Amino acid sequence: MSVRERAVSLGFAAGWAVLPRVPERLGAALFDRVADELWLRRGKSVRQLEANLARVVGADAASPAVRSLSRRGLRSYMRYFHEMFRLPAMSGERIMSGMVLGGEDLITSNLERGRGVVLALPHMGNWDHAGAWLVRRGVPFTTVAERLRPESLYERYKSFRESLGMEVLPLTGGEGHVFGTLAQRLRRGGVVCLPADRDLTAAGVEVEFFGETTRMPAGPAALAVHTGAALLPATLWFEGNGWRGHVHEEIAVPGAGTRQEKTAAMTQALARVFEKGVAEHPEDWHMLQRLWLADLEPRERTA
Repeated sequence: MSVRERAVSLGFAAGWAVLPRVPERLGAALFDRVADELWLRRGKSVRQLEANLARVVGADAASPAVRSLSRRGLRSYMRYFHEMFRLPAMSGERIMSGMVLGGEDLITSNLERGRGVVLALPHMGNWDHAGAWLVRRGVPFTTVAERLRPESLYERYKSFRESLGMEVLPLTGGEGHVFGTLAQRLRRGGVVCLPADRDLTAAGVEVEFFGETTRMPAGPAALAVHTGAALLPATLWFEGNGWRGHVHEEIAVPGAGTRQEKTAAMTQALARVFEKGVAEHPEDWHMLQRLWLADLEPRERTA
């Protein structure tokens, strides 16, 4: 483990241990300050966030409008981390009362018929809070976590999400085949929640997103094709001191084509829904990484 990895792991451990004891308003002000400092430094991640947001709003990345939006975006991102650290100690009443989710009936109506549900989400708002809320609403689910480095950080994240009632499977290095396990949960009428707006590996499906080409994960659509589960896009955002979300209409499996063609068409349809959600709440889209293929090095585009 490198010095940097050890520091990151210890920092996250301290966050979960200390921040629940800090008054909420003080903690929020502290994280706003951190966001503003990062914004002023305009490092690599901030510049990439601005390049991403420029595509969303159709403006130059260096324009005052995009600069102002990126500041709000960083504050939103830091708010996510502040709330994440506080979430294990947050009261059930606070978790439940602050959340409004439109389209929840699309989840429950499928489950009542014994049909599994794949919830596909972009990196928006506070997905951990939304997950805790969903579990408390009586809808447990399975999700997948990237194998972070160092291993201790991955284990902390896994334990954190399991403490909220989620079943967490490792994306790599676990026992068995993760796709098969997810398919099994869906065939039993369960719910699977997956992030679905970034996959720059060779396994990603090429889609058009805000007028340019990127790759998104094939998993959500492939699971729906494979199991007959309902594929439901969902978007999340912050509103005041609370949380908002919307479950969108089901993306149906096309009637014709190979499994690969059906998966590609459904992933493109997901991208269209995500476009709308991100365009409505761009400051709550936490995409500080390269996303569009045009931003990658030539060797990365063809890897």
